[in-house]
Amino acid sequence: MNSILLICRKELKSYFVSPIAYAVLADFALVFGVAFYTATRDFVRFSFQAQMMGQNQPMNVNSDIIRPLLGFAATVALFLLPMITMRLVAEEKRTGTIELLMTSPVSDAGIIIGKWLGAMLLYLCVLGMSMLSIALLFAWGKPDLKPVLVAYLGLALQGACLLAIGTLVSTTTKDQIVAVVVTFHLSLFLWLLSWFTAFGSTAFTQVVNYLSIVTHMENFSKGVLDLKDVVFYVSLIFLALFLTLRQMESLRWRA
Repeated sequence: MNSILLICRKELKSYFVSPIAYAVLADFALVFGVAFYTATRDFVRFSFQAQMMGQNQPMNVNSDIIRPLLGFAATVALFLLPMITMRLVAEEKRTGTIELLMTSPVSDAGIIIGKWLGAMLLYLCVLGMSMLSIALLFAWGKPDLKPVLVAYLGLALQGACLLAIGTLVSTTTKDQIVAVVVTFHLSLFLWLLSWFTAFGSTAFTQVVNYLSIVTHMENFSKGVLDLKDVVFYVSLIFLALFLTLRQMESLRWRA
């Protein structure tokens, strides 16, 4: 356990001694900030219009602002997460430090889990940037806290899946650009599976739709915590990390 934490701390530190962490945090903060301003501006405008037209039904902060914003955050993360995982193992292979790492007293599983946890901590820092904006809504309004917490849990699980996939891709190449491109396209493929099967009713299309990461995010975004969605994300994380471990073992044998 100590070795995993050491690898995790080393990985997280390496992000902040390079431009990667600052670029990811700044990009997300800028894009999410613009989206937050637009959403709150439109919410206030429509609220005034509804009052002037005599409509008594108030607008809902959770459904009209927070839910679309967090859905947008998940979309933005799709583009940023490959930047986080591109260097996890690919950089070690390019610089030749992978041999030193593999001959260290840390197991392959410890290396993989430690690196994935380091990437996960950076991703949680990215999500924390959005929490600063959401906190303003709680300061000036009365949104329901439970759906927000469930939605953030979904974002964390979905991001953990994509980070695990990115970790797997990073072990297959020493080129960070290749790792970014492949990770992005794999993530996008899992994202678009629900679009391809949106109007299908056959058993095959239902199975394909179930494999989409978007399908399982829908309940989280509504504030609904369903065990099957949690199991799907955890299973995908385990599968990706397991395949990463097998790839690391093959690297050890070839070395």
